[in-house]
Amino acid sequence: MERPHGPTGVGLGLRSRYLERVAEGALEGVVDFLEISPENFMHRGGRSHALLERIADRHPILSHGLMLSLGGTGPFDPAYLDTLRDFLSRTGSPWHSDHLCFSGLEGTLLHDLLPVPFSTASARHVAERVMRVRDHLGRPMAVENISWYAHGGASDRDEAEFIAEVCGRADCGLLLDVNNCWVNAKNHGTDVMDFLSKVPLDRVIQIHVAGHERYDDDLYVDTHGARAEPRVHELLAWVVERTGPVPVLLERDNNLPPLEELVDELAGIRATYEAAIARHRQRSIHTEHTSHATR
Repeated sequence: MERPHGPTGVGLGLRSRYLERVAEGALEGVVDFLEISPENFMHRGGRSHALLERIADRHPILSHGLMLSLGGTGPFDPAYLDTLRDFLSRTGSPWHSDHLCFSGLEGTLLHDLLPVPFSTASARHVAERVMRVRDHLGRPMAVENISWYAHGGASDRDEAEFIAEVCGRADCGLLLDVNNCWVNAKNHGTDVMDFLSKVPLDRVIQIHVAGHERYDDDLYVDTHGARAEPRVHELLAWVVERTGPVPVLLERDNNLPPLEELVDELAGIRATYEAAIARHRQRSIHTEHTSHATR
């Protein structure tokens, strides 16, 4: 697939606590885009709707969903998809993303992101559902790698190979969460660089950065409740050096600090991003020169 046109640079996940200040321009010149979860907005009217419209006039908006349950077995709710399609049209998001997981069972929303088996049968099932959603929404789709804490069932490949198969079968984008990569590697004793070398970086259309917390010395939990640690910055830099300009988003959902603290963290992420982009350009120049020299 060709990478769909959209914003690049560094952005922030928009949370209700910050709506009024962002609508007033508090992030003007600070972020290159904002990301929203449509489920938090698309059934709300009144002041929230008005604030979001003002924000969309100031900043490009990307859409990241919570409820598709792409790995689930239940049918999609046509009314939900219709409402989501209309909402995306109003906000102008160039694509929609959701998690590579299941989050519902027999019509009940579990309010969690649960892993699926890493198998060809599972990849075929998820890919078919991704394509159905893409066709209904009329815009490109991307799937996000999740943090997981127990195996989702009998698997015949590793997670990175599974992600690559899903993206290939669905011809969709990848929203790569580098914090989830690191959390999973720590919890399951795997090599994070082996994972990153196997996922399809050419399909990365967006990156998530977040903080995690450690419990009982040996469990890492993706809480989105702390600053992203230096190793996560290193992984972000490694990926961006290879993908080139993509939108990089800071997620914060718990222990929400004053907006000024998030602005400070965004500045650090931007420094990591811009240094990686400079190295990407140097890599591209070197590759081009090498190619010319061998002709």
